[in-house]
Amino acid sequence: MIKIDNLPEIFTKAMPVLQILENAGFEAYFVGGSVRDVLLHRHVHDVDITTSAYPEEVKELFDKSIDTGIKHGTVTVLYGGESYEITTFRTESGYQDFRRPDHVTFVQNLDEDLKRRDFTINALAMDTRGQIVDLFNGLDDLKNHVIRAVGDPEKRFHEDALRMMRAVRFMSQLEFKLESKTQQAIKDNHKLLKKISVERIREEFVKLGLGPHARQAFQVFLDTNLSEDVPDFGGKKDQLAIFPQLKFSPTMENSLWSLIILLLKLPNEQIHRFMRDWKNSNAMTEQVERIINLFDLLSSHALSDYELFLAGEETLINTIDVAHIVGQPISSEALVDRYMALPIKKASELAVDGRFLIDRGMRPGAKLGQTLNKIRELVVSGEVENNQEAIESYLTTIE
Repeated sequence: MIKIDNLPEIFTKAMPVLQILENAGFEAYFVGGSVRDVLLHRHVHDVDITTSAYPEEVKELFDKSIDTGIKHGTVTVLYGGESYEITTFRTESGYQDFRRPDHVTFVQNLDEDLKRRDFTINALAMDTRGQIVDLFNGLDDLKNHVIRAVGDPEKRFHEDALRMMRAVRFMSQLEFKLESKTQQAIKDNHKLLKKISVERIREEFVKLGLGPHARQAFQVFLDTNLSEDVPDFGGKKDQLAIFPQLKFSPTMENSLWSLIILLLKLPNEQIHRFMRDWKNSNAMTEQVERIINLFDLLSSHALSDYELFLAGEETLINTIDVAHIVGQPISSEALVDRYMALPIKKASELAVDGRFLIDRGMRPGAKLGQTLNKIRELVVSGEVENNQEAIESYLTTIE
């Protein structure tokens, strides 16, 4: 049996929670992703705890708790300035929506609880002594970098169809490969993904696309036909097949969406609908539209100083990132140097504003806005210095 001696602080801080449960006569374990990640020497973000205690019994043992998912056996306990999700050992049955169980049955046996988990590497538990409980050879799969469903993969994916996306997401994040029966079960059941909300699919897709092994995972995403059952990807395998062939993959979400849009060759007027179909925020949609617009400009001609100014530093850096990923030849250093040398980089840095023009007799309206834009353009291009005297001198030439 494997025993971990030097546990990260996140576990040692949570250990008293397990000990309180054990001292009251219950079993308690760390379980799931946190155990997997500590064994892989990855950063552990949070810990999940499973116990033989029923939710009401858990609540009696701790002063502060929240009923976050009590119907499914989960209570969030507030202890030592932290919050911990504690879930009663349980089995699940009846998955009418291919996502959530219709029935949850509390059990007193850790073995039964671990059987319902998705993959062997996530079906590991750890007790207060740091000893690992491994009922499904998850440790071997960790060692061999394999993602394998617990038990029958068909059954696991019918219980929760999102697990198919989680499988390829873990491939990308952990740089693991899919076990053949698990991969075949995804291919045989990919249509179940249509039962899952776009928001949940999107979350997994973004993690897949930004992982260090994204290109290899994306190939499996295509090979298993999962791509056919997500928004706007159906029938687009040929275009999307370029992603696994790229030299490297994106590291920022706006770069990922921009890259997908470029691969799909979406016209600019369809970008907003595509982003909406994927339930992206307005802010993300706006970022992506700016990147695509600048990419199109970069592809068609040498950018003027004013086009660089209008783009802004963040959009410029993101667009350069996308251009590198797709192999577009651009002189990125020269572009950044030119941007950094601009006289102003924000509209607010202009030495005058609308009030300045009104004080000099110009009426509010369209002409005022056009004049302000023209002044900004001339300042950016270096034709007029950014001070009130030079700008006032320019104004006398157009009166």
